[in-house]
Order: sequence, then structure tokens, then C-alpha cells
Amino acid sequence: MNHAAQCDVLIVGAGLAGLATALRLQAAGLRTEVLEAHSRPGGCAGYYMRAGFSFDVGATTLVDFESGGVGGDFLDEIGLPPLEGDFLPGYRAWLPDRCVTVYRGAADWANERLLQLGDDAAHRRFWALVDSLSEAFWPASRAGVKLPMRSIADLLNNARALPLRHAPLARYMRWSMGDALRHFGIERSQALRGMLSMMVEDTVHAQLDTAPLINAALGINIRGAGLARARGGMHGFMRSLAARYVALGGRLRFRHGVSEVRREGAAYCVTANGRSFHTAQVVLAVPAQLAARLAPSLLSRPLRPYLERDAQAQGGGLVMFLGVPEAEVAGQDYTHHQLLQDYARPLGMGNNMFISVSAPGDLLSAPAGHRSVMVSTHCELADWEGLDAATHACRKQEAAELLLTYARRVYPQLGRAACVKEFGTPKTYAAFTQRPRGAVGGARLTLANSNQSAIPYDLGPKGLWMVGDTTWPGLGTVACVLASRHVARGARALHASARRINPVERLLAGSCRSARLPYPGL
Repeated sequence: MNHAAQCDVLIVGAGLAGLATALRLQAAGLRTEVLEAHSRPGGCAGYYMRAGFSFDVGATTLVDFESGGVGGDFLDEIGLPPLEGDFLPGYRAWLPDRCVTVYRGAADWANERLLQLGDDAAHRRFWALVDSLSEAFWPASRAGVKLPMRSIADLLNNARALPLRHAPLARYMRWSMGDALRHFGIERSQALRGMLSMMVEDTVHAQLDTAPLINAALGINIRGAGLARARGGMHGFMRSLAARYVALGGRLRFRHGVSEVRREGAAYCVTANGRSFHTAQVVLAVPAQLAARLAPSLLSRPLRPYLERDAQAQGGGLVMFLGVPEAEVAGQDYTHHQLLQDYARPLGMGNNMFISVSAPGDLLSAPAGHRSVMVSTHCELADWEGLDAATHACRKQEAAELLLTYARRVYPQLGRAACVKEFGTPKTYAAFTQRPRGAVGGARLTLANSNQSAIPYDLGPKGLWMVGDTTWPGLGTVACVLASRHVARGARALHASARRINPVERLLAGSCRSARLPYPGL
């Protein structure tokens, strides 16, 4: 049965990728609606409130939101002013035997890494390669490189985005970060490996021997050079995006969990809360595993090989949320810190953790005289599955105490007089974000599942799109904003082509108008 479309594009999920896609489309004049199962926007870039504090539940920083950056261009496109918040001067990395400052300025960062991580010909050649990859592929990403390439048009588009002089660098698409270290003979450089391991895990969620070199290089350099924290953290940022979307005429429906997406004729029918929404196009801004469940007849078969491939590539996160008196985070000139406890131990469970502290005077994040603090680390999902309530509670308490002990290396008084002290596990993420298994951040990127092998956002039938951290270009706030640009462009192009009328139809349309008869093509 055919129904008149209620909107041009319906977006499922109000995380950053979904809301950014909706904003771009709405700003371009399309009619859109967003259905969100939760009570507020954000997803894994979301927030929650407790006792006057606002805590970021996943992402705590934004990347490349200055003028001319991916985020800056996004704000310009949707008519928002520049980001209100703090552009971080860098952050401090605490290795077992030294501290490294990841400066925002490229020159300062280049000097620091040689001083702290090794300064000889091999180290310099390694960093020259990392820098050349960043300098080539980051502008190309801003210019609209699209992967995986699925047509001649994609190939031509990418040739325009990546200047010919950089084409030889494409050979590194088959290298891992470990390959690069071995190539230069510095794979045993302990401090370098420790520092890179932390940065790579936090940007591509992979280990050095499996992390794609180009993706890792981008993550390493952009992490120090482009971090910002919005005023109010993700609370302030997502609230500004949602307000702008509504101001543009978009419809944002919370507590609308989608149960099914199916095709009806040339349009789509989306079921949420027992109600049907009819639309010309659908954007599934949810993890690929969930997309396959919501649209089994449309996506189950094409997604199956990707989901089977990445089934063991999912990771989880643990986060401690602290609302503390300002004195507990005094004495540091940086508000963000990354810690590695032991070079020899595997990463995760506190061995590589990130501390994010709200800015002084940020009253949207914390009451006067207080600060909100998020302490996070990666974990294996299997370690938190199949536990009874008592075992889960015990393990949660142990993990919380461990992270707090490690964090006191930076802030010795942290948590001693906390107004709020709460802890999130994969079980929390499964409940809060409805992500399968509570996995966060998308699949761990490898040479086998990234770039040309990534999940395409246009894998389904025409008019059905996927966007978010499980599709290309992958995880992180900047990746979600980049993906939203590609999906919005595709949806706009399809919308425009559907509105074109060929000469015969135009003649018929004119006859219908003159006879004052309804014409279904108008």
C-alpha cells in the first residue's frame, strides 16, 4: 500500500552522526524528522545530569572544529556561530617513566616527541612519514574523499580530492603502524611504542600491529592539534545542535524507539511506538548490527559478511563520573590527561585511561566552585558478559577503585570529597545507548575492515542510508561529522533527481494545471 510521504528524509537516531545529517538536510530545505529512542540527543557523544553536574557519557572532546575544519565548516553550513568553548592547548600524557605534552601547535609537538620519545635519524624519518601522511590525507578528507570507492564517479571524486603529487602515498594503505615502526627499525623503542599505543587505541581502537597506518597517522597528529571541549561539554554542544535543528523546522521526537524499517512501493515505512512514519528516504544513524535488525529485509543480506567479519572487533568502555570540589583538580595546567601505567601490560582496564575535566567557570558542566570529571578506559566486552548481579557489582567496584587510584597520579585528592561518584560499564552503555552488547566506538579498525574495506553508507537499496561510527570513515566525533556530509550530499542528490520531470511529464503537468486537475507528479 502506498502512502504519501510525511517527510523527505527520516533519520533514525539522534547521535552526532544522525543529528548532523538531519541538520545538513534541513538547512538545505528538505523536510526531515529524527526519531530517537532515548530522552535526549547524543548517543555515544551524549551526556547525563546528576546533582547539578553534567557528565559526558562517551566522547568528551570535539576534533577540527576551528574555522575551515570539518567541524567548523559543518557549523557554517547549518548557520551556527563558531563553537563556544575551549580549544585545548594540548594535553599531558603520563607514561610509566616520563610525561609527554601533546601540544596543539605542530612545531611544539614535533619538538616534544623528539625530545621525549627518541631523536635520531630513524625516529626523524618515522615522524616525517607520519607527518606527510597527515598533511596529504587530512586535507583530502576535508575536500571530500569517499571510501570505499564503489563507482567510477567515486574514483574521479577522490582523484580531485587527493592531489596527484600525493598519489604515491596511497601505497601505505596496506601498511599497519607496526609495519612502519619495523621499516625504520624502531619497533623496540619502548617509550615511543607506549605513546603511540595509547594514541592509536583511542583514535582507531586498535593495536599497533593491526592499526591502519594512514588512519593512525591522522589520529596521532589531529589528537593534539585539534581538540576542543564545548562549553557545557556534550550537554552544551548537543543542546545547541538540537535547538538549531528545531529552529530550522525539523521535528525531533524523543522516546521513539524504532522497531522496523520496510519498503512500501517506492517509499519507506518506519514503525516506532506502534506508529507508522512514511518517508521517501531513511538514514539509519545506528550501529550496523542494529541497522540489520531494524531493516532485515533490506540490509540483513548485504550486511551479513561485514558483521560476521567484525563480530570479534567490538570493544567496550568503562567510565567513572565524578562531581568534585574545584580544589581536587587544582595544580595542573592542563584539563585533559592520558595515562599509561605499565609498558608490558596489555592496554585497557586502566592501562591507558583518559581524564577529562570541565573548564573552570563552566557552570553548565558543574556548580560554582566545582568541576565535572570523566575518567575512562577501554575494556573487553567478554569480561562483562554473563555476570550475575552480585558479580557485576563486585567487578564494577573493583574497576572503579582501580581507575581512581590511577587517576590520583595526576590529581592526588581526586574523589575524596566527591559530590557525585558513579561508574559506567558495558551494561550501562547497552541500556543508555541501546548499542548491541554495549559496544562503543565502532569496530576496531584494521587493514581488513577500514577504508576500501569499510561498510559503505549506501549499501542498501536506493534511499536507505547508514551513517555512524560502524560505517566509513569510522569512530570519533570528526568521523561522524564527515560521514554526515557524505550521506547528506547523497540524500540531497537523490531528492533532487526524484523531483526532476522529463519533457513529456512537463507537458502533461501543464495540461493538468490548465484543466485544474490534480497531477500526482507535482
